[in-house]
Amino acid sequence: MSNEMIELATKVGAALQAKRLVLATAESCTGGGVSQAVTEIAGSTAWFDCGFVTYSNNSKTELLDVPAALIAQFGSVSEEVAGAMAEGALSNSNADVSLSTTGIAGPTGAVPGKPVGTVCFGWTRGDTTFTERLVFQGDRQAVREQTVIHALRGLLRFIE
Repeated sequence: MSNEMIELATKVGAALQAKRLVLATAESCTGGGVSQAVTEIAGSTAWFDCGFVTYSNNSKTELLDVPAALIAQFGSVSEEVAGAMAEGALSNSNADVSLSTTGIAGPTGAVPGKPVGTVCFGWTRGDTTFTERLVFQGDRQAVREQTVIHALRGLLRFIE
């Protein structure tokens, strides 16, 4: 795990504690990487509730209440699904704020309009959800690492 990830996770923990917020994650393409980063921080039990790794579409529907029709309409790699994942993580946990990642880490999986490296993010707190779509460069590991870093940076911005 990179020093940048550890530093970011430390900042996230401090910000969550300062605001008395607890985090939940919903991850697809990162396979639990965000949860791993935040649980590297000693004392994270005070501000991290749980992480859902919902790799399949069925798990997104069953564990996070993402409507199957939403996945069928927009695809699992979409801002719509990322937002629903973040909202589902919040409603199925004891957290106050959540984040989600869903994307195509590669080397396969690209579809028209969604090249390898396409990642969608969601951040939810209360009734507010923010989503974003980015395209990262590099191999599978590089895409996943950039996704974890961006998810944590985005969370910091979202809760500030």
